[in-house]
Amino acid sequence: MSKRCAITGKGPMVGNNVSHANNRTKRRFMPNLRTVRVMLEDGTTRKIKVAASTLRTMKKQSN
Repeated sequence: MSKRCAITGKGPMVGNNVSHANNRTKRRFMPNLRTVRVMLEDGTTRKIKVAASTLRTMKKQSN
């Protein structure tokens, strides 16, 4: 299973851990994924992984 949002396609980003001595080592920033159930057109439900920021946007647009 990939760490990717099913709707927006957001995935891991790369960056650096920076120590107090300014040593830099690689790290990954993972998206904040949540598993949600969605209703499809034919009436069945399916679980998908969605980023928390995407859920917030979807909730905002539904109101």
